[in-house]
Amino acid sequence: MIDESYIENVNQRITELEAMLADPEVAGNRKQFTQLLTEHAHNKKLQTKTRAYFELVKAKTESEEILSDEESDADLREMAELELAEIEEKLPAVEKEMQIALIPPDPLDASNVIVEIRAGTGGDEAGLFAGDLYRMYTRYAEGLGWKAAVLDANQSEAGGYKEIIFSVEGTDVFKRIKYESGVHRVQRVPETEAQGRIHTSAATVAVLAESEEIDDIDLKPDEIKIETYRAQGPGGQSVNTTDSAVRVTHLPTGIVAQCQDEKSQHKNKAKAMRVLKARILDQIKQEEQAQQASERRAQIGSGDRSERIRTYNFPQGRVTDHRVNLTLYSLDKVMEGELDDLIDPLYEDDMALKAKEALEN
Repeated sequence: MIDESYIENVNQRITELEAMLADPEVAGNRKQFTQLLTEHAHNKKLQTKTRAYFELVKAKTESEEILSDEESDADLREMAELELAEIEEKLPAVEKEMQIALIPPDPLDASNVIVEIRAGTGGDEAGLFAGDLYRMYTRYAEGLGWKAAVLDANQSEAGGYKEIIFSVEGTDVFKRIKYESGVHRVQRVPETEAQGRIHTSAATVAVLAESEEIDDIDLKPDEIKIETYRAQGPGGQSVNTTDSAVRVTHLPTGIVAQCQDEKSQHKNKAKAMRVLKARILDQIKQEEQAQQASERRAQIGSGDRSERIRTYNFPQGRVTDHRVNLTLYSLDKVMEGELDDLIDPLYEDDMALKAKEALEN
């Protein structure tokens, strides 16, 4: 558990940060200034939460001392008993808030994202489900005032998508969406199923952060292979007569990105480069996480693309998140983009595990 000396260090760091933020040279470096501002906000929040906690602990000790003093008069003891009961009721929540405040902010949380949804097992039904997930996320984005835009799409013949890639821009997008990476499984009766049998199919979701670190990724011309081709529609038919679609390959890593959504080759190239940089950054982050693997990352928020994270059961109107053993019977609302009841428990569980790690370290 933290003590008063820890708070003294926090206070000292706040003073140091404020001096650095007032330095014109630092203010002129946007990246450094933003990082210091984020750290300052974190420490100020920690200062507030720890102060509230220690004030309650001090008040609790004083009340207990009054009650243990046999010479305390009856009125004082009664007042101490009432105050102690009130403190003991408040203390667990205040302590939890302090523990969460200990967690350093994830620098990626404020990032915009690129979301990739791909149909998995299940044939045409998987493609339809991929389309349903895309609609679900864009509805969620609309509800929060975020902006979603398609970067590339490969439609399936039966409707839906074999693959769809889109960006989401807004406030703290990655903070909310990052837990969606993984395998999403659906159980329902396909419209084409005459026998009414329930089919199981799946789609994978990958959430890539578009942080400022993307600007640091230097793609050298001799490491990039650019190919153009004609955009294809469902079934492989050509949808235009020019080679406007663009495929970009990063030769050192073998990472590929492509875009055929725009009629302009120039616009498709810009979008493909945007996706490529996000994928390269994601690979870097995945490698860092693998090196720093811990029990917490094995439980939640790992971003493992092969991990089955959620099941959507349409006959029973049920959605289950397997990471936190959460089941909701409001599938219709979830598919309309009301995701907070799924995301909030994931966020809270992640914060609790991170707080535990912070205290142990």
